[in-house]
Amino acid sequence: MPQQTATKLTTGLHYEKLWQAIGWIMVLIVIWLSLTPRPPQLPSFFGWDKAHHVTAYAGLMYWFGVSFHRHWRWPVFLLFMGGGLEILQGLSGLRSNDPYDMLANMIGVVVGLFLIDTPLGGWLRIVDRMLAEQLKKIPPCQ
Repeated sequence: MPQQTATKLTTGLHYEKLWQAIGWIMVLIVIWLSLTPRPPQLPSFFGWDKAHHVTAYAGLMYWFGVSFHRHWRWPVFLLFMGGGLEILQGLSGLRSNDPYDMLANMIGVVVGLFLIDTPLGGWLRIVDRMLAEQLKKIPPCQ
């Protein structure tokens, strides 16, 4: 019987762990912004609270989609995170939950999934390659 060996899936990015760590930091920022009693006022260039939700979750889905291997777990994780944070806001007594915020979070995840398959989906790979090329030019420490 042939023996199967576990192979590590990689994204092919030079700095895969860096980009993934940035993604988890983004998740922590969204969690903090969602649960803090008095979040900082975000710029109102969108002029609508729901646009902030869509943008945050689209950004997270895009980032996780390009910095990790594509997998169904990322959109599911973000959908549950968005819904769970809205429920926790309501349970905290300090903030209210809003079903339209949940809907905006879901729309953001879908938008992020769409962006991965557009020319923007290759953006991180380009930045990663440029960073690797620039860092190769730095002489090693003596």
